Amino acid sequence: MQTGPVDLAQIRLDNALALFEEFVRATARHADAATLRGLERRFAERVQIQPSYWSQIKSRSRQIGERLARQFEHLCHKPRGWMDLQHTGEGVAPAPAAPAVQAADDNAPRDDDERFIVGLVLTYYRRHPQRARTRLLDLLGEVLTPQPAVPAPPAPPRPAPAPGQPVRQTADDALDLWRRTQQGVAPLKPKKK
Repeated sequence: MQTGPVDLAQIRLDNALALFEEFVRATARHADAATLRGLERRFAERVQIQPSYWSQIKSRSRQIGERLARQFEHLCHKPRGWMDLQHTGEGVAPAPAAPAVQAADDNAPRDDDERFIVGLVLTYYRRHPQRARTRLLDLLGEVLTPQPAVPAPPAPPRPAPAPGQPVRQTADDALDLWRRTQQGVAPLKPKKK
């Protein structure tokens, strides 16, 4: 049992080095110095950082921050918060300085494809919030609302508003727009492996 204060930066460094050792064991059975240098580069690529940055982390000239710790966990298939815990032979001791770990973060992007889509949606929304909200709800209507068993007859056309008056959208208009949009959208293709 430790008697002194626990250093979160040191815990994260120890865990990053443990992840590297795990990577080496899984990749090369008998690693010599040349193989190890190549493995360090490949490990850096795996955790999506530059090899020089990984070298700086190992030499303790850089620390692993919150965002990078979550990135290591995600890319090395560890549970959220794993980098903030001491992993010993007897069990796991939480680091007092560690922030509270979220139990379920199911809405976070899980891979590069999901991060790409979320980024696109956010960019669109930040540029045109009202238009993005309307369009996205229209596109996602199939998922968000159950499909009726029998298609409803088309609504009769409404008279156009007088010049200068705002156009008001009703729920029927939104549903009609969704149905027209749905006809022109092709399904997503499965990811190639």
